[in-house]
Amino acid sequence: MGFATSGSFPASLSPSQLQVTLTSNYLTFDGATGSFAQQYLPELYEAEVERYGNRTLNGFLRMVGAEMPMTSDQVIWSEQNRLHVSYDTAVVTNGAIASGTITVTIPDATDGTGTSAECAIRKRQTIVISDGLNTVKAYVTDVGSSSKGGLGANTAVVTCQTYQVGTMNAGGLPDTTAIKVFVYGSEFGKGTNGMDFASADALQDNVATSGVTAIEPVLTQFSNKPIIIKDFYEVSGSDTAQIGWVEVATEDGASGYLWYLKSESETRMRFEDYLEMAMVEGELNGAAGAVAAATLGTPGTEGLFAAIRTRGNVYNDFAGAAAPGSGAMGDFDTILKQLDKQGAIEENMLFLSRATALDFDDMIAAMNGNYMSTAAASYGLFDNEAEMALNFGFSGFRRGSYDFYKTDWKYLNDASTRGLTSDIDGVLIPAGTTTVYDQMLGSNIRRPFLHTRYRASEADDRRYKSWLNGSVGGAYTSGLDAMQIHFLSERCLVTQAANNFVLMKSTV
Repeated sequence: MGFATSGSFPASLSPSQLQVTLTSNYLTFDGATGSFAQQYLPELYEAEVERYGNRTLNGFLRMVGAEMPMTSDQVIWSEQNRLHVSYDTAVVTNGAIASGTITVTIPDATDGTGTSAECAIRKRQTIVISDGLNTVKAYVTDVGSSSKGGLGANTAVVTCQTYQVGTMNAGGLPDTTAIKVFVYGSEFGKGTNGMDFASADALQDNVATSGVTAIEPVLTQFSNKPIIIKDFYEVSGSDTAQIGWVEVATEDGASGYLWYLKSESETRMRFEDYLEMAMVEGELNGAAGAVAAATLGTPGTEGLFAAIRTRGNVYNDFAGAAAPGSGAMGDFDTILKQLDKQGAIEENMLFLSRATALDFDDMIAAMNGNYMSTAAASYGLFDNEAEMALNFGFSGFRRGSYDFYKTDWKYLNDASTRGLTSDIDGVLIPAGTTTVYDQMLGSNIRRPFLHTRYRASEADDRRYKSWLNGSVGGAYTSGLDAMQIHFLSERCLVTQAANNFVLMKSTV
């Protein structure tokens, strides 16, 4: 008897007359079909190719600010108002007569009551009245405020006697002309009472029904609330024990052949970027978001862009490529004139998109003699050597009384963040610090204009928390056959003196 060639015989091999590998005489395996279809080992590049370079975006706030703890649900700070008395919402009335009048619109009081403030212009003071081109100087003879003169809400009538011309009309200020007015001093006769006294003399009675004449400084208060930022990653126990053939390589140094290490590392880096992006892009819930704020408990927070848009300066459509050189410099000088009207902080930092950074380079280079025949300024002399590399970029420059340090802001260039849009060209941020009162220390300290506050106490530090759940990877907190990694932070951004910041936007 012999063996059967069919039926239960497990396998058969067909010999070949040639010394070659064939599917008919060698075992093959294909991952899709379960057979050995590829018997040759490919040449493997085990490491990933970092085609997008360093993908992380955080670091901006570390360059310009600091992080400090707080123990409350809200951070409140006060900022000084301007020192001198001026109004830019006034109208000349009855200016044809020798004793003309000015109707001044008074802003609401900044004490949170919603009531109108008193007029800060007082009798015996000397004022400058101007429509921008024509200027008249005058002496104040009477002031009637809205609350004491019955003139209506937020309105005061200032009666004054002109100095160098007979009437305000003669000085080029016709009736109903919108004007601006500011106080530059006062003048009293011999043997008269001071400004803080009331008398029977109408000219000396500074306020018709009261002798209160002192000007009290008023602080403007601002506040912000922290938001809670969270993220999460989970991997099963089986996947943590599975080896891959691609070597893990991430920006934070994670390495090995366990793929879950890469996933966890990228979740952590993404969360760290969110910590900064939320401080830059944060918005408070307005009327449209009131329902969400009430039902979900998410009132929002004021980020950098929102703070500058609300309390700072916004410059639209910097000239750049459309008008390089003197055209862009003219736009930049307009920004400088606005800074002169604010805090006039000498050192400032420019964080720009790539296109705007190149516009600034071209603007500065255009001031060289090769571009302009007049007002030429050489920015470097060199020998033309073959080994020399020319630097067509500028990291800083001085204009007027200001120093500017320029850098690219990766957040505005990255194609997965603000690089998707073209409405933000950059921000100008003042360098240096401001003096504020620290409630935790009980003293005045100096802090950067831009800084982050995070919730922390002796019981819990919520600056950056991470913890493990499950029964894998060193965590033995539950029967779940997985490792859960949680991330949490509670923080907000404090933008002080936002009137010195400039947001550069594009509208075209």
